[in-house]
Amino acid sequence: MSTTTLLLAPRVNETGLQLRTAAGRRGLRAFTAPSWRAPRELAGAPVHLYGGPLFADAVGRELGLAPVEPSDGWLAALPRELTGRRVELVALAEARRLSGPAFVKAPADKHFAARVYPDGAALPGPELLDGDTPVLVSEVVRFDAEFRLFVLDGAVRAASRYALDGGLAVAGPGADGPELLAFAAEVLAAASGPAALPSAAVVDLGRTGRGWAVVEANAAWASGGYACDPDAVLDVVLRAAGPLAELPAADRPFLRPLPEVVP
Repeated sequence: MSTTTLLLAPRVNETGLQLRTAAGRRGLRAFTAPSWRAPRELAGAPVHLYGGPLFADAVGRELGLAPVEPSDGWLAALPRELTGRRVELVALAEARRLSGPAFVKAPADKHFAARVYPDGAALPGPELLDGDTPVLVSEVVRFDAEFRLFVLDGAVRAASRYALDGGLAVAGPGADGPELLAFAAEVLAAASGPAALPSAAVVDLGRTGRGWAVVEANAAWASGGYACDPDAVLDVVLRAAGPLAELPAADRPFLRPLPEVVP
């Protein structure tokens, strides 16, 4: 019988190292890829992945993986009382016509730096990135503290602070924990229809001067765990990027389109 394997990208980050240890405690095989190709020794075995989008694209189809991720328009689909700001999903060509400052980012892949741009002219030009590329354009807001939540089947499995006043500051939720989880419950209750999430995802929330607000959502298989419990993170990661044959039907709309295998 084939051993279930957690496949890690060639450049293993701190979360990957923690997941490798957590997988070993469960009797799972942890395998660090030696290159950006699908390891031949894993062909036909049940594989789960932890790594960035480029790695998933490079090996996912050949290994029969099903990485799921929040839809591009998830943040924009949430009610404004949860986002705390105006958020729109538009084509990059439209964003290039912005006349004032806005926070602009690609929803999933990091095509360009996610930051506040003074206007649309400061965004990557057509010679660098196609105008049809979807981007999220947000009203500028300052987060006093930001937190990462690993979510499985609509419930928070692990939480960590990762930033204070825009700077990296990793710690447990601390005194913010009760309010953080209460707000998370509101967000997850609203996660239906256009604002639905895959069964396994990462949701980032933040505290502003006006209250709590959603920062963004990301693929669990490509997200850092910070101070989250590695065993809980592993639970979410295993669901978020496992064998296609095991993909829950409800997660099919969130399946990342993987490129064809290049000979």
